[in-house]
Amino acid sequence: MDYDRLAVEMRRLALEAGDAIMAIYDADDFEVRTKSDDSPVTAADEAADALISAGLRAAFPDVTLVTEEQADSHSARAETFLIVDPLDGTKEFVKRRGDFTVNIAFVENGIPVRGVVYAPARGRMFYTDSAGVSVEEDGPFDRGAAGPTRPISVSEPDNSALMVVASKSHRDQATDDYIGKYAVRDMTSAGSSLKFCLVATGEADLYPRLGRTMEWDTAAGHAVLAGAGGTVVRFDDHSPLSYGKPGFENPFFIAYAPGVKLLGA
Repeated sequence: MDYDRLAVEMRRLALEAGDAIMAIYDADDFEVRTKSDDSPVTAADEAADALISAGLRAAFPDVTLVTEEQADSHSARAETFLIVDPLDGTKEFVKRRGDFTVNIAFVENGIPVRGVVYAPARGRMFYTDSAGVSVEEDGPFDRGAAGPTRPISVSEPDNSALMVVASKSHRDQATDDYIGKYAVRDMTSAGSSLKFCLVATGEADLYPRLGRTMEWDTAAGHAVLAGAGGTVVRFDDHSPLSYGKPGFENPFFIAYAPGVKLLGA
């Protein structure tokens, strides 16, 4: 893979998709439909997916592409592939809460090694550069040339006073019970893959997810977190979370800064 080109294309396509999403988000009204798995989908999901898919296929025609909005791609079996969630956090989008993201990632040998997470309504963009180091770019954003960037890094956690981030739309008692095992200084909530990015920037130390997710939900955030020194492991045995699984469904997982002393279930 040409990582220099990959970084440029992923960033550009995320921005283009973000513009398409915001054009619909800022409209007076938009239609919300329900997919076969009962999850919502809007014209914004579809417009962003069309832009990103066309761009990736043109730039990297020999690389397998998996995207949430194209069911025929979900039967792909590969250890190295591009994976896209064109609008992660559709529930946040529909409620106009702003915590939705564009997610594009490159998985190599089962590991997310490059990714971009763009939150257009929040004006925040995180990505791995050509060397795999995670940065946050300061807006306003120009599709043609990257603006000033700052390397991001996970925290050095104080295990007697952890900062925890959890889901806005998928919080449940099991998650609260697990978080309750830790000495928590404070908690915050965020939608979509922004939770990974808050750990990547040191704004949170720990993000446990005891709920259903798919690889396209997590790959870009996982790559950004890894490029900032963070780790994502399975909840059950704390082994690394891998990608390219049949059906692309994840087990429960924990994303964290390595200084956190993980506890069992």
